[in-house]
Formats: sequence, C-alpha cells, structure tokens
Amino acid sequence: MVAEHMGSGTARTPDRSSPDATAPETRAEATTWSPLSPGHRWGRLDPLWRALAAVGSGLAQLLALAPYGLWWLGPLSAALLLLAVGGTRPRRAAWLGLLAGATLMVPLVRWQDIFGVDVWLAIAGAETVYFLPMAMGLAVVTRLPYWPLWTAALWVAQEAVRARWPLGGFPWGKLAFAQPDTPFVGYAALGSSPLVTFAVALTGAMLVWTVLRAVAARGRARIVLPAVGLATGAAIVLGGLVAPAIGRPAPADTVTVGMVQGNVPNVGEMSILGERMQVLRNHADGVHELADAVRAGEHPQPDLVVLPENASDIDPFRDPEAEEIIDAAASDIGAPLLWGMSRFNDDGTRYVQSVVWDEETGPGEHYDKRYLVPFGEYVPYRDFFTRFVARLDQVSSDAVPGTEPGALDIGGTTLAVGICFDVAFDPPVRESVAAGGRIIVIPTNNANYNFTGQSDQQLDITRLRAVEHGRNAVVVSTSGISAVVAPDGTVDYRSPEAEPDVHVAELTAMDGPTVATRVGALPEALISALGLGAVIAAAVIARRARS
Repeated sequence: MVAEHMGSGTARTPDRSSPDATAPETRAEATTWSPLSPGHRWGRLDPLWRALAAVGSGLAQLLALAPYGLWWLGPLSAALLLLAVGGTRPRRAAWLGLLAGATLMVPLVRWQDIFGVDVWLAIAGAETVYFLPMAMGLAVVTRLPYWPLWTAALWVAQEAVRARWPLGGFPWGKLAFAQPDTPFVGYAALGSSPLVTFAVALTGAMLVWTVLRAVAARGRARIVLPAVGLATGAAIVLGGLVAPAIGRPAPADTVTVGMVQGNVPNVGEMSILGERMQVLRNHADGVHELADAVRAGEHPQPDLVVLPENASDIDPFRDPEAEEIIDAAASDIGAPLLWGMSRFNDDGTRYVQSVVWDEETGPGEHYDKRYLVPFGEYVPYRDFFTRFVARLDQVSSDAVPGTEPGALDIGGTTLAVGICFDVAFDPPVRESVAAGGRIIVIPTNNANYNFTGQSDQQLDITRLRAVEHGRNAVVVSTSGISAVVAPDGTVDYRSPEAEPDVHVAELTAMDGPTVATRVGALPEALISALGLGAVIAAAVIARRARS
C-alpha cells in the first residue's frame, strides 16, 4: 500500500468491461492532481505563493533554532520549501532556494557584524548560496517515486558540503541543531547530526505527502493514505526516542569538575582581546575564589578545574609573570587545571590551546584547536583581503589549526576536548571520544557575542554532541554561557552572561562509544549519495522522456 502511493500519483483508468466498473469507488486510488507534478501552477499568483512558501521555510528554520527554540518548526521548514519548489523548473527553484536561504542566514549570523556589516552580509550570502542547488535538486527528485526519502537526503547533502567548503566550512544553522532536547535528537546517537537532519526533513516531507494524499485520494484511500503518512511520521519520532538506548555507553566513576568563568572587560567589543592581562587575572581570581569556597565547605574539592578558551592570551611559556599567576592558581585549588591560552611560535603564528596545568609539575598535555574562525582567528589570503578591509589587520597573528584529537588525561579521567568553533563540526568531538574521552569539555570564548543569541546556538550544538556520544558535557566560557549538559541533552546548570561565575559539578564519566562514535561519517556519506543519486536518476529519466 505504501509503495503503491509514494510515487507521483498517476491514476489508473478503470476497465469499463469489468462488472465493477460502475460500482461506487472504494479502492485506494489517487487522482492525477499533484502540486509537485512538473508544470503545476498555483493559479495566476503562482510566483507570489511560491515566494511566500520559500520565505516561510527560511523563517521557520530560523525560529526553530536558538534563541527562539520553536523546534517543531524544523519539519515545517522542510515541508514549505518542498511546496515552494515542487512542480517548477530548476531555474525558478534556484531563486526560491536563494530566497529561503537568505531569510534564514541573514538574521541567523547577525552576530558576525561585530567584525563589520560587510563581513556579516558576506558570510550570510555565502551560506545562502548552498540553498540554490538544493532547491533545484528538490524540484527534480519530487518527480520520482519515494520522493520524501530523496528530498530528506538532499538536505543532508547540502549541509555536508556547507560544513566542509570553503575555508573548512561553516555548518551553523543545520536542521539538526534546532533539536537539542526533542525526540529527533536521539538519532544523533546513531548517525550524528546528519541523521538528525534526515529525520527532521523526512518528517516534513511526509507531512506534505500526507496532505497531498488526503486531498487527492478518493473513497477509503482518503482515510487510509493519510493514516499511513501520520503513522510513518509517528514512527520517525518514536525511533528517535529509542535510538539512544542502542549501544549506550556504560557509566564508570564519578568526577568532580570545577568551572571558572572569569568574565572580560568590554564585553561585546572587538577590543576585549587587547585587555590580555586583565582577562588572565580575572580567571586566576576565579580559581582562587573557588579555592576559598572549597575551604569554606561551599563546594566539594574538585578533581580538576576547567577554564575557557583565551583565559590567557599571554603565552605563559614566554612570559614569566603569566606562568607565575597560573602556577599560583593551581597550587591554591590543589587540583590540575585545563587552561585555555594562546601559544606563540617563533614565526609569529600561534596555536589556540587548552593545556593541562598540574598543581605540582606545571604544564603537560595540550590540545590545539582544529577548526579556526576565518577572519577572526586567522586571515586567509591575508595579503589580498587586507588591501580591501583594513580592520583585518587587527587580527595581528594567524592561528594554526591542530591535527590531533583532544583526548587529555587529567584528574584521574580522560576529557574529550573541543575548543569553541570545533563543536559545530562532527569530527573533533567524535575523534576525541573515540580516543578515550569520557566527559566532553568545550572551552569557549563568546565574549564578542554576548546577548546576540550566538552563545545559545553554540550551547544547543553542545547538547546534541552530548546525546551523540552518550556523555556529560561541560561548556566553560570567558563570559558565558557556561553550562553542564546531561547525556540526554538537558541542561543541568547554566551561568549568567557577562558576569563572573564559578561552579562545581559531580559528573559520571562514561566508557565505550555510541553507534555514532563508531560509524563516524558513514551515515552522512550514504545519505548524501542517495540524494545526489536521485537527482542524477531524475535527470536521466527526464532526458529519456523528452527523446
């Protein structure tokens, strides 16, 4: 029954010689009408209705994401884009995709205007471009049987390319990132963020399929087919609830983790990195405050203390005063620190690091940030771009990306470390967990973006990572949001923004990988290949039909 009616819905001609030909229609048949059929028009105002649907798609996806959090609009976003481009030519679908992408991306990355309106609009424009080929592909694959599957796969393919190119990619705004505490997020434990996106987009496509069948069907089919569609959508949602239990990691020992948010001067301004000594002292003072609270019995003694990215932009390996300040903080708390800092090279480049600083032996293992922010932490093609944007000279030294997973032994456990922008990409946290990380730790510096929604967006991504790998996650920020996230994605603690804060959390370390940790990028590759293969198949079929 499902296979018969998942196609484009061409009606069968009744056999008039049959004795049942004049009987009342009771079979599950669909009419030839479908707004996804090639050449379909929504009346004289067809371009307007399609444009409104495209804008609605982008707006729905925007509102599904933080800081709005209307997650149920995620499937609706996929459904609206499908209705916008279905039945139209690929050329028209392209500008409809452009409209949907711009509606999403321009306000979503509004926080990038800290670097200038031109930088903000350039990034938003670059991200919008990816919606053009996806929309063209959607317009093509809706002509195939089982089109809800292929349309969902194309969403995954679009996000896969956007997360890799250019300049290492920018995956912000994935459909998956709007689902940090919903049934859909459970799929992250099986196939990371791509499988979550696939489930969300498939639900939206099935919503369209259900409505179209309800309108077009006759007789009993008007009841049966929508019921099949609704049951399929319900099965997708229920599958997400069950998924985290498959291959769930085993709890091990309990680890007491201290967190220090030291705050920075001039929150929300690009100049904050210039107050380097003040930032260093703020975070050292936070460690001393935590030590005082432990001695007063207000907090348990931590096994380790985590400090944020850029807790010191003064290299303590080159500056004796900075080294002394960090040494004194470690000695006072009596526990090893994971301290975020800049490590400068002789050629003027630097690494963005988190360094294990033992209270007795000093610095030890470290992790180098792997995904760096273009034009923020380094300037690609510096000689070219600085000719046109003089303020890029404020990025005085280019950071160099790391290459190794962030599995760091500290305080009797192993942390899976990913620094700030790393968390938006699937590989860094996954590889750190696979290397033995038992608690996820995300040191970050969002001081440029306080009260813009960016910190909330990043926190939601971390929540997905916690579910993906079945581990507790700790976010520690210079100025907020610092947080503790449970393995099911719920937030157990959240700091205020732009204020100093200390916190201690007792967390269960987890042993063993989830299915998603094991299979890595395989689900993304397979789903993307399905989507692209469907586009090729539809193009070949269309060419044969014309000839």
